[in-house]
Amino acid sequence: MPNFIFLCLLFCTMSTYAKGGLSASEILKNSNSKDWRAVDNKNVLYMEIPNGRVIIELNPEFAPRHVVNIQKLAQEKYWDGLAIVRTQDNYVVQWGDPNSEDIKNKKAIKSAAPTLAAEFEVPLNNKLLFAKIPDRDTYATQTGFYQGFPIAYDSKAGKMWMTHCYGMVGAGRNNPPDSGGGTELYVVIGQAPRHLDRNVTLVGRVLEGMDLLSTLPRGTGPMGFYEKEKERIPIRSMRLASDVSEKEKIALEVLRTDTKTFNAWLEARRNRQEDWFHYSVGHIDVCNLSVPVRRK
Repeated sequence: MPNFIFLCLLFCTMSTYAKGGLSASEILKNSNSKDWRAVDNKNVLYMEIPNGRVIIELNPEFAPRHVVNIQKLAQEKYWDGLAIVRTQDNYVVQWGDPNSEDIKNKKAIKSAAPTLAAEFEVPLNNKLLFAKIPDRDTYATQTGFYQGFPIAYDSKAGKMWMTHCYGMVGAGRNNPPDSGGGTELYVVIGQAPRHLDRNVTLVGRVLEGMDLLSTLPRGTGPMGFYEKEKERIPIRSMRLASDVSEKEKIALEVLRTDTKTFNAWLEARRNRQEDWFHYSVGHIDVCNLSVPVRRK
């Protein structure tokens, strides 16, 4: 196995807390400022739709070319005036240009690339502080978290990738692996479709506003596409947080995954401490966890 700087959470055992331990919410309440990291506004997107703002954090370490391209698209205001075109129940919400297949009417791309080579996975990096989950995964040798993003790796292949958990954002494509580039994005709104791992380039995750996306009217067309123009949800704007005025910024923090607080929080989620629970599972899946985010 590659020499990862692993945080071997909870001594990698299946031990169960005795009842009376702190709950996950109590652990977060008792955390301190060093347990949280501020998000980098250069990697944060604000998507404004009629019912509010969706905040997305991009991950340049796992999809560097796509992230740069998405940043360029935001700066050239590519998505302004486009729409959410698909909401498929228990699957994804997708947005982009409704006229993308129409050569005459599709929106022009200025500085960004229309397509890119796929970034389904990246080489294992032994310098990353990868906080691993001690439980077995169906789809990968190991799963865990890096900087709040759900991650998996294959030790034999020497590859690692982000996983399709709820709230994860990916770049849509056609059949060829290099037919996407970030102009068309989607977010997972249902049970984790892990079969998509290593088949689509994931670029980040939603930090705030999932309720605005998961409650959208479902499309009535095949695969949840909206069949009529009036059904589509318009995108008012999509900007990098670093490019908006100070009064428009929202300062967010993500729980660090390389701390004792995270370890305790994870164990509390693996073995629920609340009085309502009468059976402690002693096991958890990477997609059962959404690393906490708070306003600073």
